[in-house]
Amino acid sequence: MHYLESLDAAFVIDTFLLLLIGIGPKIALVPFLEVTADMPDAVKRRVVRKMLITAATVAALLLILGGLLTRLLHFSPGALGVASGIILLVIAGPMVLGQQDGNSEAHLIEGRDPMQVAASPLAIPYLLNPAGIVVLVSLSAEASGPAVVAVAIGVLAVVLALDVAVFRFAVQVSSKLDASRMLVTEKVFGFLLAALGVQLALNGLADVGVIHLTIGH
Repeated sequence: MHYLESLDAAFVIDTFLLLLIGIGPKIALVPFLEVTADMPDAVKRRVVRKMLITAATVAALLLILGGLLTRLLHFSPGALGVASGIILLVIAGPMVLGQQDGNSEAHLIEGRDPMQVAASPLAIPYLLNPAGIVVLVSLSAEASGPAVVAVAIGVLAVVLALDVAVFRFAVQVSSKLDASRMLVTEKVFGFLLAALGVQLALNGLADVGVIHLTIGH
């Protein structure tokens, strides 16, 4: 992600769009609605709070310490991209193909504390998904100076504010949502996740020199 090295309008727009995918509401929204469907509104609000705080904390740590982690653990952003792509494909598979035991998310909450569910899988890997982890670590590792990191933190704050608004609204309207429409939406998002996973893996392989990607304009 070498285009995330210089500070200009394109950097801000690219960072916003990438973080909107990586820690925006669209991927986590359907799983959130499914796992909280039978919870009281007060519990749903607690789940939202825990989910957002967990994702925001981890995201901030990755943005600040991601570059150090790549050096300490001796992995490249390309290797992280390949690993993240594989994980996204694993997540996307059940979303697209469905489960034989009914509700595809039911197994996530059976016998578990809602706050544990809020932290995982809702906060990670759904809200802060592998794509977001790649972007944040790459920003930390490749940023050309403190100003770039500062702007990235500002963009991250904007995306998190959008998450807060969307999930608070989702709590209010969740009881009015149609289950069949949610199922269709989940399958569409699952297919998009699979495509994103493939792209992350390809970008990672290109970063480490295994393949060469030609991007059309």
